[in-house]
This record gives sequence, structure tokens and C-alpha cells, in this order.
Amino acid sequence: MRLTAKQVTALLEDQQLLIQGPAIDCDFDLLHYDSRQVQENTLFVAKGAFKKAYLDGVSGVTGLVASQDFGMDLPLWLVSDTQKALAILSAAFFDYPDRKLWIGAFTGTKGKTTAAYFAYTILKEATNGKTALFSTVDRIVGPKPEDKKKSDLTTPESYELYKDMARAVAKGMTHLVMEVSSQAYLKNRVYGLSYDVGAFLNISPDHIGPNEHPTFADYLAHKEMLLDHSDQVILNAGMDHYETIYQHAAAKHSTVLTFNRKGAASQLPEQQPTVLFHSDKTELHDSYFTVSDQCALPALSKLAGSYRLNLPGDFNEENATAALMMTALAGAKQAAMKKGLDEVTIPGRMLSLALPDHGVAFVDYAHNYASLNALLAFAKKQSPEGEVIVVLGAPGNKGVSRRLDFAKVLSKQADQVFLTADDPAFEKPEDICQTIAQAITNPKLGVHYQMDRIEAIREAIAFAGPKDLVVVAGKGEDLYQKINGVDTPYIGDFAVVKNCQKELKEGKFTR
Repeated sequence: MRLTAKQVTALLEDQQLLIQGPAIDCDFDLLHYDSRQVQENTLFVAKGAFKKAYLDGVSGVTGLVASQDFGMDLPLWLVSDTQKALAILSAAFFDYPDRKLWIGAFTGTKGKTTAAYFAYTILKEATNGKTALFSTVDRIVGPKPEDKKKSDLTTPESYELYKDMARAVAKGMTHLVMEVSSQAYLKNRVYGLSYDVGAFLNISPDHIGPNEHPTFADYLAHKEMLLDHSDQVILNAGMDHYETIYQHAAAKHSTVLTFNRKGAASQLPEQQPTVLFHSDKTELHDSYFTVSDQCALPALSKLAGSYRLNLPGDFNEENATAALMMTALAGAKQAAMKKGLDEVTIPGRMLSLALPDHGVAFVDYAHNYASLNALLAFAKKQSPEGEVIVVLGAPGNKGVSRRLDFAKVLSKQADQVFLTADDPAFEKPEDICQTIAQAITNPKLGVHYQMDRIEAIREAIAFAGPKDLVVVAGKGEDLYQKINGVDTPYIGDFAVVKNCQKELKEGKFTR
């Protein structure tokens, strides 16, 4: 892996990013954007809020790509956009690993991780283990335990993205399933990347704030970019803003594949969905549903049938249907589809534990309006005689609209809420919780405060009776809390509930 000066100039010129380049002939042994990772003979991309001081005392940089002249005695490629430049140069430096993989991608406000795990598990079975996964939870580049690591972003920086694709290719992977966030397009992390199949699951207001998308229109526009860069596209015909999204997709694709729940309304009622699904049975620990191919397309001929899904909640069936369609397009057969959905497990998603004399607990990563609303609606159906007791907070310094959204859901779907810390960042968790509480409109909803998240979960479980459901939302199995710029160790919501279950069984549980 190396780049020549001539390659750098040609690549940047091809994308109309180059403003001015040096007249030199040399090679670079490393490309990077992090001064801590610089080695000998590195081409350095000065992206974002870069300052000249960041390279003080750093040896090994022999070329610079930047959007301004910092007055450094280095060959300089002056570019109009360093994020785009990094993506283009990273793809070349790692020898275009994306071209050696079949890539399926999911976007949506909720369900990206769930759908990605469904598709990954199916394709892992179909390809005999040769499928990689880039998700919010995990990045898996090979078959061994050391090939799996926790993700820090839903869609990583372009350099890390191509680096991990190259690792996957080197380990024999032939397929990749990934999540693509609106932020990935906003920050140009996936600039220049194309997908074999792109699936748009749903859209609702989220990630709107000073540090994210300025408006919902901007959020939607960046979500739709996945459709522009996919060879085949799949849309949920039951989602909000479907007509707008469908028209955007149809303008670029002669065929747009769609799915919907049988009998559900659509914004384009005259249009027959490509695939329909309906629930057969949903229980506390799994669900059963049936899928039918309405258009008899050869590429989807293997997906029609009945399935058991190793997750509760009928809202997960639409994610599973999208995954079935995507994997069918990748060539998966029904045996792999059935086995994949029957065995799938997702860290931090719909994990349930029975609590002796204290009902059942669900631990889920639900962290926006749509996912929390679906989760609590399911919980209410499962326990009509009991209460729905929720433990949650909201992240600090991002997505401030979520706080009001959470209040709406809680007012409608919950009986008790224990407000607590959830990645407060540089804000006080008490202030975040007060914002949520002040927007709650249901006077019958019991509101409790406990900023220690472990104690909040314990208090909620102690409060619960035999017929109640305790829903712990937001962190899943995440082992850190983001506090004042530091990833502070945390045992994870599931581990807290598991410890409570053990204590209850042993008669040792105390608040």
C-alpha cells in the first residue's frame, strides 16, 4: 500500500478537488489524518479543525493535503474539501477494497443495526462465513474473535472504513453488510463509495441540532444520498415521507423494490408493494411472520415463506423483511434465510430477562422517538394488566429534539419513568432529565430521578410488580458512558439487569 505524488494529483484532479499541487515525483508509504499515527514518509491529510501546532514535534510527514497553506516546508496539495480528499485517497491507498466486496447498506432513523445484523447473519450462513459487518455496535472483518471490535461510530471515518474493508478482503470476506448514517454523508465519510444494494427503512425527525443537521429537510436529503449511490434499492412503503423518497429513488432507478405490512396504508395506494409480510404470532422472546413475493421477481423468488425471528416485537418484522430482500438479491437461499433469522442475536437489542416477582425486563438500545415508541407499544401489548416502567435518559450536546420526543412517547406509552444519565457529555444529566420531565403531558405518569444509572435500573426493578415490564432503553450492552469528553467505564444495562436477576433468585436483592 503506497501512493505516488502523480497518483495523488491525478486522483484529486479527477474529482475536481485540487486547487494547486506540487511539481514533485515521490512515493508515500503511509496515508493518515491523525498526527498520533504518523510514521516515516507519511502523506498527511489536514482535515477538520486542523492547526499547524498539531504536527509540532511530529516527524515523518513528507507531504500535506490541506484546504489552506499553513506555511509548512512540505509539498502541499491545496484542495477544496479535505474530507472528500481523504475518502478518495484512502480508497486508492488501500487498493479499492470496496470493489472486491458485494456491499449491502441500510439507512433509516431506527432499525439500521437490527436489519444489518439480520442480513449479516443470513449472509454469513449463505457465504460459509465470508461476510463482514460494519454496524453501530460491532465491526466484524473476519471469522476469528480478534476480527471483531466495538464501533465508535455508526459509519466510521473514510480512512478507517477502507482500512477495515481491506482487512476484510485480506481475511477472505466476499460480502459486507453495513449501516450508513446521514452523518456519514454530511461529513463525507462515504464520499465516492457505491453499494450493490441500499435499503431505506424509515425516517422521522432526529439528529437535528446545532452540531448535526440544521433541519429535517437536510436530514432527509442526506439519507436519500444512499439511494443515489446504490445499484438496487429497497424502500419501506409504510414509512413516513414514502412518496417523496420513492420519487427520489424512481428518478434514478428503473426498478424500485418496496415492501409493506399486509393491509397497512401507503402514501401511494395505487402501487402494489413488491413484497408483503404479516405477523403470525409475537411473544415475549420471539416472533413468527410470513413473507410473500407479490411481483414474482426471479431475484426474490427464494424469500417467500414463513419465518421464526429470534427477537420479540412485530416492529422487528419489517427490518427482517428488508434483510430478506437484500440477501435474496445477494443470492442467499431460503435455508440460509430461515436459519439466520432463527439464530440471530444482536448485542443490546431486545434482550429479555424474567425477574422473579418483578415481571420481565427488556434491555434495548432504543435511542430516538421512533425506536422508543415501537418498543413501548410492544411492551404495553405484552402486559395489559401490568405497568410499563421505563429507565432512560438522553445524550448531551446532540440531538436535543430527542428530549421532547422522549417526553411525547413516555406520556403516551409509559406508566412510570426513572430518568437517569445516558452519555451526558458536557451537560449535567439533571438538566437533561428536567427538560424531558417538563415536556411530559400525562399527569398520571410517575416520574422518578436517579442520575446514577445503575441505581436507577435497580430502583425501577424494585418498583416493579409480578405483571410489570421494565424497559431499560438507550445503552444496551455499551460499556462506556460519555462524560465530560471521557469514555467512562460502565458495565452495561444488560449486565446490571442480569445482576439484579441473580440477586432476586438468591433472595439477596436490595435497593
